Amino acid sequence: MAKQAQMEAHPRPTLLSDFILGSQDGVVNVLGIVLGLAASGAAIKFVIIAGLAALAAETVSMGAVAYTSTRSRRSLYESETQRELVEMREVPELEREEVRVILRGWGYSEPEVNDLLQRIEAKPKAWLDIMMAFELHLSPVEESAPRNSAIIVGSATLLGSIVPLLPFFFLRQNAVAASLIAVFFSGVMLFMIGYYEARLTIGSLLRSGLRMLVIGLGSGFAGFLIGLALRAY
Repeated sequence: MAKQAQMEAHPRPTLLSDFILGSQDGVVNVLGIVLGLAASGAAIKFVIIAGLAALAAETVSMGAVAYTSTRSRRSLYESETQRELVEMREVPELEREEVRVILRGWGYSEPEVNDLLQRIEAKPKAWLDIMMAFELHLSPVEESAPRNSAIIVGSATLLGSIVPLLPFFFLRQNAVAASLIAVFFSGVMLFMIGYYEARLTIGSLLRSGLRMLVIGLGSGFAGFLIGLALRAY
C-alpha cells in the first residue's frame, strides 16, 4: 500500500513532461502575442481577440500534436517488437550475441554472461524486453497513452494560455498595467512549473524555477521587441 501511494504521488515521467510542455508553451506563446500587440499600440480589444485566437489554436494544436506523436511512438514500438520476434526466431544466434554485448557492458564476466544468457533465453518475454529496452532503447506505450497525452497537454496549454491574457480583460483602459501584470503572473506560473519539476525529479528547487522563469519570459520578451519595432516602423 505504501509503495502504491508513493507511485500515485509521483506522476510518470511522460505525464510530467506533457504537463510542462503544454503549460510552458501556453504561457510563452500567448504572453509573446499580447506583449507584442500591446507594445505596437494595438487597442486592447484586439489584444484580447488575438490572445483568445492563440489560446484556442494552441490548445487544439498542442493536444493534436501530443496525440499523433505518442501514437507514432506506440506504432514504432509495436513494429519493432514484431521485428525482434522474427529475428529471435530466424536468427537466434545473432540475437544471443546482442544480449552478450549488453551483459558485458554491464560488467559481467564471460562465465556469468553465458549463465545469464541461458536464463534469459529460457524466458522469451525477458529476452524480448531486454532487446527492446537496451538494444533499441524503446519503452512500451500503453494503448491509452495517446489519448491521455492529448488531454494533459491540451489542458495544460489552455491553463498556461489563460494566465497572461486575464489582466487584459480587467484593465481594458490601461495596456501598460495589463502588460506588467501579465508578465508578473506569467513569471510566477513559469517559476512554479520549474519548481514543480524539481520537486518530482532532482535538482535545486530555486534554480529550476528561475531557469524556467528566465527561459519563458525571455521567449515572451521577443514578442514585445517585435511589437516595439513595428510601432517604430
